[in-house]
Amino acid sequence: MTAEPPDASLTAPYSIEFPYNRTVGEKIGTFLGGLRDGELYGVRTASGAVLCPALEFDPATAAPTGELVRLTPSGTVTHWTWVPTRPGDDIEADHFAWALIAIDGTEGALFHAVDTGGDPSRLTAGLRVAPRWRADRVGSIRDIVCFEPVEA
Repeated sequence: MTAEPPDASLTAPYSIEFPYNRTVGEKIGTFLGGLRDGELYGVRTASGAVLCPALEFDPATAAPTGELVRLTPSGTVTHWTWVPTRPGDDIEADHFAWALIAIDGTEGALFHAVDTGGDPSRLTAGLRVAPRWRADRVGSIRDIVCFEPVEA
C-alpha cells in the first residue's frame, strides 16, 4: 500500500441534473407554432397593447394576457449594435447586427439579428425589416434566420 502525499485531494466525477418537461402554455405555444408556420403572433394585454413575442403574463401588471393576435411579419429597427460574426450562423455576410425590432402593431420589441448584406451604412433606427424564414422550421425562434431590410 502506498501512502498518499499530504497535499493530494480525492476526486470523483458527478453531475447534477434537473430533468423535467414544461409545457409552454397556450400563448407561447401559439407563438412557437406560428414560427413553425412562418407567422408571428402576439398577445393583447388588458390595456389593449399587443406584445410580441407572446407572453403568458403582462410584464407591467403581472396579469394574464388576453387574446392572441396574428401580426403582419414586418417591423422597424429601434436599436441595434453591429457585430463581426455569429458562430454557426446561416447569415452569409461577414457582419450583421443584433437589433430590437418593433413588430408592426405591437409595443416593445423582439430581439433578433438583422442582415444588411454586411453593409453597416444600411442599418439605421427606423429601418423597415421583414423576417427571412428558415426553409425547414420546427417551432423555434431560430425559425427566423434573421430580419432583412424591406425596400420601400
